[in-house]
Amino acid sequence: MEIETLNKNMQFKRVYYRGKSIVSPVLVIYVLRTGADKNRIGITTSKKIGKSVVRNRARRVIKSAFSEIAGSLPVGYDIVLVARKRTAEMKSPQIRQVMKGNMKLLMKK
Repeated sequence: MEIETLNKNMQFKRVYYRGKSIVSPVLVIYVLRTGADKNRIGITTSKKIGKSVVRNRARRVIKSAFSEIAGSLPVGYDIVLVARKRTAEMKSPQIRQVMKGNMKLLMKK
């Protein structure tokens, strides 16, 4: 399965406004069905989380967790993962657990 990244503001906004979302203390996940032959992912970390070192750690942990579950996800979605304050304090397996459960709920609807 091929994974591409969302990198334009317009792409993120489309997922925010048209997609479904689920909020947890660790992560906010937005999912929009596109019907393409691959999934596209975008990761957002705001300055509310902390300084650049903390934000970059949050991004790395999210990327790592997503890469482990990417193979088990259905294809044809745009996914935006928004880090929250707790994200940078957690380890990849914990985030993967939260991500896996929430993704199944969103993609089932």
